[in-house]
Amino acid sequence: MKKRSSIVAIFLVLIVGGGMLVSFKEKNDKLFLIAKNLDIFASLIRELDSYYVDEIKPEELVTVGINAMLEKLDPYTTYIPEEESEDFRTMTTGEYGGVGAMIGNRLGKNMILMPYKNFPAESSGLRIGDELLQVDSVNVVDLMTSDISEMLKGPANTPVEVVVKRGVDTLSFDITRKKIVINNVPYYGMVNDSIGYIKLTDFTTNAGDDVRKALVDLKDRGADRLILDLRDNPGGILKEAVDIVSLFIPKGKEVVSTIGKLDNVNAEYKTNRSPVDKHIPLAILVNERSASASEIVSGALQDYDRAVLVGRKTFGKGLVQSTIPLSYNAQVKVTTAKYYIPSGRCIQEIDYSKRGEDGKAVSVADSLRHEFKTKNGRTVWDGEGIMPDEEVDPRTYAPITYSLVARSLVFEFVNEFYYKHDSISSPRAFDVDDELYQKFVSWLEGKEYDYVTRVEKTIEDLEEYAKEEKYFEEIQSEIDSLKKSVSHNKEQDLVTFEGEIKEALKDEIVSRYYYEGGVVEASLDQDREIAKAVEILSNEGQYHQMLQPAMAKK
Repeated sequence: MKKRSSIVAIFLVLIVGGGMLVSFKEKNDKLFLIAKNLDIFASLIRELDSYYVDEIKPEELVTVGINAMLEKLDPYTTYIPEEESEDFRTMTTGEYGGVGAMIGNRLGKNMILMPYKNFPAESSGLRIGDELLQVDSVNVVDLMTSDISEMLKGPANTPVEVVVKRGVDTLSFDITRKKIVINNVPYYGMVNDSIGYIKLTDFTTNAGDDVRKALVDLKDRGADRLILDLRDNPGGILKEAVDIVSLFIPKGKEVVSTIGKLDNVNAEYKTNRSPVDKHIPLAILVNERSASASEIVSGALQDYDRAVLVGRKTFGKGLVQSTIPLSYNAQVKVTTAKYYIPSGRCIQEIDYSKRGEDGKAVSVADSLRHEFKTKNGRTVWDGEGIMPDEEVDPRTYAPITYSLVARSLVFEFVNEFYYKHDSISSPRAFDVDDELYQKFVSWLEGKEYDYVTRVEKTIEDLEEYAKEEKYFEEIQSEIDSLKKSVSHNKEQDLVTFEGEIKEALKDEIVSRYYYEGGVVEASLDQDREIAKAVEILSNEGQYHQMLQPAMAKK
């Protein structure tokens, strides 16, 4: 018996040892393949540098090669060369040294599009619509806006001179740069006497504290119900998402878990503070551009049946990235894990490990999605983003409205309005009256803003198909008749769609006087998702019923 036990023991040692040898060999084989291909890549660059007919820039070719390689993985695994490190830090932290203004191109000119409230650009007197001419004596008229942005940035407490054209005047501003910390909450306020509203645009540093301060202030003003707006919020720092969930959920509750290939990326994140209010009725607004940290917040609160979600299905990003340093101060942002919210579901919608015949990654198949339950027993699903509890269809606009905005005609008209008016009433009180609208209509005379309506586009497509399939001559008269019947009349469209064009004018005018926060405030009374959230929060029975299993939606 003893001899048999020894034989078994030796056999097990051989199996384990053999397994280790196989594992060791596999690891060595992989390391050899990596070294081999790196050597081939380096040799290729050297030979190209020697033999290619024109001079090459090796660093540019290497960067292209790296980026092409990473594109085979997922869009979130990215290479960050040394020269882009500062931009990456700004994106993730929301902090940088500069003047505090968004710039862009309108009407073929580089312009100030939005100065941030209480930062140097706004404090010095720069305004929306100012055309950038010079920065520190450098002519910037023909430069890319990204290059101008870099020129405006710099260490805090350093000077920069900015010359702009405003109307017919040329103005010079001596500005002292400061550390710019972008506010994650550009606006919060009361929708009505009892419902508070918080707009959260990012999850950069201090997002949790920004929302906490807004919530406390709103409660002091009498808010006993709350709307948290996460629409168009692309996410950001995971810790800030946990801090925001902590405002509404008891301390010590799971918010999100991350699970990856390596043990050091596996973690469970729990609420870390006592909540500000664990009972206040809460509605969260989401849409197709709510991603990552936005989905952690909305998904966790949905899993705990702590909030009603209103809007549209979220983006579906359930991947976690870690930043790893490389040689020569470069970095790589790598997808290292997937995150799972309290019900156990991962909301990642695209499976980047599988590709279709066209090479594009595919969505998680319906047959591979799994059912999960919220705290109250409502059914929720993985693999599709976060589904709202109350869906609201996206608002559509008429082609004429798109044309007027896209061609910067609304922007240009409002510039002229701003130069002639020192002030307007508060964002919610201000309206574009009939007199102002008629001035806009008259101002449009002679300006180019033609467009194709959806019906006209459909007829154009029909005409193309008819020509391809040799039916055109037989139905040409009918097509011509249709064209004549639906040919749009721009003057009539200015009447038909007056309401939404007025809204576009209002938003642009309000932005001149009250900046980003004012635009949000101005929209409170005309926003369909906010109106639906107010309806739900105002009906206590409906609110609580939606958090019960009978109201669950797939």
